[in-house]
Amino acid sequence: MSAGAGIAYAAGMPTPLRPIALHVEEPAEGDFRWVLNERDARGRWVELDRASAPAGTYRQAMADGLLALQALAQDLDAGPRRAAEEEADADAEDGQADDGDTAPKKRTLFGFGPAT
Repeated sequence: MSAGAGIAYAAGMPTPLRPIALHVEEPAEGDFRWVLNERDARGRWVELDRASAPAGTYRQAMADGLLALQALAQDLDAGPRRAAEEEADADAEDGQADDGDTAPKKRTLFGFGPAT
């Protein structure tokens, strides 16, 4: 079994979900920017990505951030997963093989919906 964030995963189970958080910052009044952070193996939150330009509203920034988050998942029904090579490395240490299908699947919008 390989472990992720203290949880053991049996052979044949999908790779663990990535612990990713989305929040919105407002560095100046009316300047809303989404930020994605991911918890590393030591439990620290590390910035993963952020908006390159401000949105005019919190709602727009959150919608844009959700779109960035969903872009990290090949399958929105399964969620963003650890990279296959990370899981393969962990499996190699445990004597397990990865036969996962990594073909992208159709994406749909969720959360706040399309950014307009």
